[in-house]
Amino acid sequence: MNAEIILSVKDLEKHFNEGKLKALQGITTEIRRGEVVCVIGPSGSGKSTFLRCLNLLEEPTSGTILFEGTDITDPTVDINLHRRKIGMVFQHFYLFPHMTVLRNMTIAPIKLLGKDKATAEKEAMALLQRVNLADRADAYPSQLSGGQKQRIAIVRALCMSPDVMLFDEPTSALDPEMVGEVLDVMKELARSGMTMVCVTHEMGFAREVADRVLFIDEGKIVEEGTPEAIFSHAQEQRTRDFLNKVL
Repeated sequence: MNAEIILSVKDLEKHFNEGKLKALQGITTEIRRGEVVCVIGPSGSGKSTFLRCLNLLEEPTSGTILFEGTDITDPTVDINLHRRKIGMVFQHFYLFPHMTVLRNMTIAPIKLLGKDKATAEKEAMALLQRVNLADRADAYPSQLSGGQKQRIAIVRALCMSPDVMLFDEPTSALDPEMVGEVLDVMKELARSGMTMVCVTHEMGFAREVADRVLFIDEGKIVEEGTPEAIFSHAQEQRTRDFLNKVL
């Protein structure tokens, strides 16, 4: 894959509790346009912290993150301008409860991108169609299932036409029977060429969809490679121990 590098992370450190807890220790990696990268590892290993640093929801202690060539860790950079191109989907849905699905999806494109209401609504409806939820446009979040809310959260992020999508364990808060419908949307997104970084416990999804898998433990990348290399031929004993427990 020779696509351009969209995210370049170098020597990323994140410490909490005045340096006593080193959540990330010297993370260095690159993510290319159109690549799907799945981040796996035990709970508390730093996966979500790594993801949240990529759009500065967590401020790194040190190191650099270049997004489309700009060092977003530079305090003079307007991070909000860059965040518009970085979609993020969390474990929980964070939909505005007092707004309809359609309003939830169009408020950011109208306010931040300056789109007119008609254009924003037309684009939102096309995305709702894509996830088979066009009939829920006038519903409120309280009227939706967990799986429907998460699919709405994904297409809401897509309404901003991001260059990269970050997923922080998007299925971990869902009932098991709802997991599949969210993963199906993510698979379709991957097939469409979206650049994606996914922290996930869904090993089957990582194996099927990822171009590359990062195994993180104790704040470090222990091993990275293709799904085949990681799941079938892991080089590191720590990786093998983890996979033996979860597969």
